[in-house]
Amino acid sequence: MSPGVTPTTLQALWRSRRSSGPPIAHTFRGTYADHWVRFHSLPGSKRYPESEDEYAIVLDRYNTILDELFAGAEVFVVTMDWSTTPTGPAGYPTPRQTLHPDGIRWWTESDQDDPDPEFHTHTRLYADRRPWLRGCVDELLRAVADEALVEVFFTDTELRRIHHPYDGGADVILATPAERDQLRDQHTEWLSSHPAGL
Repeated sequence: MSPGVTPTTLQALWRSRRSSGPPIAHTFRGTYADHWVRFHSLPGSKRYPESEDEYAIVLDRYNTILDELFAGAEVFVVTMDWSTTPTGPAGYPTPRQTLHPDGIRWWTESDQDDPDPEFHTHTRLYADRRPWLRGCVDELLRAVADEALVEVFFTDTELRRIHHPYDGGADVILATPAERDQLRDQHTEWLSSHPAGL
């Protein structure tokens, strides 16, 4: 992580700027519904790429939105794993550590509601800070497109805008509803035909 940014300062920043909930990417759509828009990664809302040409479309769509959000800025790159204990090994194998070697653990969100400790989970988030450059996270994005990584997101250093790619598209949280509408209207061909925008 960059000098002056520690796990503690990033936790404090999140709690200050995003007090509605923890930084768990799949919850953003509901938590920030009035600032949210979803873009699909492939024509016809196809979920998974099956050729290099389709991977190129996926990466271009991801990077186009990321450029519009973060060009000329620095971003936090956030990845996730989970375990049945706070410090134990990941609960399933992923390429997270290989693809995000500079990620420093900054948040652990524990779910211990079940009375059986065997069913407790600890979601662990890792972040680094870097200048945004188109293509700088392509390996991560390709892994997301293949569902080899989940819960990845990117945000500016003020946490005003969030891009959460998933296998099939991206949920984007904008600073205001008007900004959301503007971005949505620039890429109407990438929207879902579903009435809820899913």
